[in-house]
Amino acid sequence: MKKSIFTVAAALLVSSAMFGQLRPTDQTGVNVFETPKTDTQFTGPKVEFGGSIAMPYIALTNSNAVTEQNPAKNSQALFKNSPNFALSMANLDIKSYLADGVSLQVTLYLASKHHNETWVKGGYVQFDKVPFIKLDLLDQIMKYTTIKVGQMDVNYGDAHFRRSDGGCAIYNPFMENYIMDEFATEIGAEADVNYNGIIGVLSVTNGNLNPSLALIDTTAASTKYSNGLHNPSWIAKIGYDKQLTEKFRARITGSVYFTEGALSNTLFGGDRTGSNYSAIMYNAAPGTGTAFGGRFNPGLSDKLTTLMGNLFLKYKLTDGLAVESFSTIESAAGRTAAEATDRHASQFATDLIFRFGKAENFFLGVRYNTVTADAVAVKAVAPVGTVLGQDAVPAYSIGISRLAISGGWYVTKNIMAKVEYANQKYSGVPNVNYILNGYEFHGLSAEAVISF
Repeated sequence: MKKSIFTVAAALLVSSAMFGQLRPTDQTGVNVFETPKTDTQFTGPKVEFGGSIAMPYIALTNSNAVTEQNPAKNSQALFKNSPNFALSMANLDIKSYLADGVSLQVTLYLASKHHNETWVKGGYVQFDKVPFIKLDLLDQIMKYTTIKVGQMDVNYGDAHFRRSDGGCAIYNPFMENYIMDEFATEIGAEADVNYNGIIGVLSVTNGNLNPSLALIDTTAASTKYSNGLHNPSWIAKIGYDKQLTEKFRARITGSVYFTEGALSNTLFGGDRTGSNYSAIMYNAAPGTGTAFGGRFNPGLSDKLTTLMGNLFLKYKLTDGLAVESFSTIESAAGRTAAEATDRHASQFATDLIFRFGKAENFFLGVRYNTVTADAVAVKAVAPVGTVLGQDAVPAYSIGISRLAISGGWYVTKNIMAKVEYANQKYSGVPNVNYILNGYEFHGLSAEAVISF
């Protein structure tokens, strides 16, 4: 009996490999954006299991300008760190092919820095065909259209296709994501159209990672400026992606994300896994509450309008050598439900990657990333019973810059190793007893990634 069960399971896994509607979680998924249309041959329901694990080593040094550097005495002093392996992160992917052109993807976070226990990231149904509706016109439309319904990644901009997501770090040539990391899963529906390289995306979601059904009390100070509704979010993207010649591919897109109000919108803080930079930027030891070292969340959790432009270029110089660049420019405006006026945040990032080897299995890269943003005031940061300057941080404009230099090796299409040097600096922070006053980190980090 056991033998027959394992035989059937193995047959399901092998036979499902012929269906390619969902993005591969190995090296072949690198530089895949919206899932390309593929003509598949459906022979019956199939299930495919995949997993990813990322094992980071951290040797970063950080410092700030506060006077008292003992974390036990000052809540704004930095945790005393030392080089070591950080908590590994792991994902489980379940891909099911339910009907001709109909697939289901469910992802679980098995272990991560922000949630050590298992969490369901989300799941969505993807329609590349609609075999249950017999209509010639619809069949023609679906030749160029993909529809997704469920809890899924918000398809705002293109940067989220190149980021690390818990254990799935094989797409990212660097250790970490952007300083202002645009990523969340929200419940909604999305339509992607790709006609001869012209790309269009339209999506509507509930605007929340963790939605609430509570009545919004606009008389309360914390929701004083809410419009009193749980509003949807609207996402749109337009662009062009084409292999122009045998050697040259170009992709340019523009995206917008808009919500009139969501109370708990987490577009810039929706990652439930954590940063790949550990033991920096916090007063306490690494844990679920100190999991986002190196990132900045502007806190625009209610009303939000944000725009992103992306440019991706890849040119094959010779056999075994290609150069690619990926650039992002972004501008966001919004507020919390307790704020009367909008705050602003902007980001710029650009990568230059050289890929070489027979299967482009080696790479060298450099990334420059900057953020400027209106930061809110922080109350009572001085430790009780001590006088170390002001006991609050007024509203200020923060500037953050990061330079990262990386190199890596795809040992196989499922195994990747990478090492990075990074330097990140903060400016504009008031000169008071505050953890980000004069903050900087630099040093080496490395990661082994297995993904299948």
